[in-house]
Amino acid sequence: MVGESLALGDQQAEVLATPGHTPGGCSLHFASAELVFVGDTLFAGSIGRTDLPGGDLPTLMRALREQLLTLADETIVFSGHGPTTTIGAERRQNPFIRGSVGR
Repeated sequence: MVGESLALGDQQAEVLATPGHTPGGCSLHFASAELVFVGDTLFAGSIGRTDLPGGDLPTLMRALREQLLTLADETIVFSGHGPTTTIGAERRQNPFIRGSVGR
């Protein structure tokens, strides 16, 4: 559930609400390891599609701004597709984020 912590081995993951690509979308943030699994919410240089049923661009942008871009720049981002990135790299280089949402 969103806002809860999950124990995975000796690690704790916080469940973050990141809807927009799909209703009810969530991400798993492992603060002690400085990493987050985001599914199709955020990609290196892009964001998740919102043109499919249930997708909503304003909701996705709000999730990015309020949930993911509040994480440390060093946080490693594992997306559902493509290479890993960091929150800082996306803040600086992602054309969907740069100038539209910030820290």
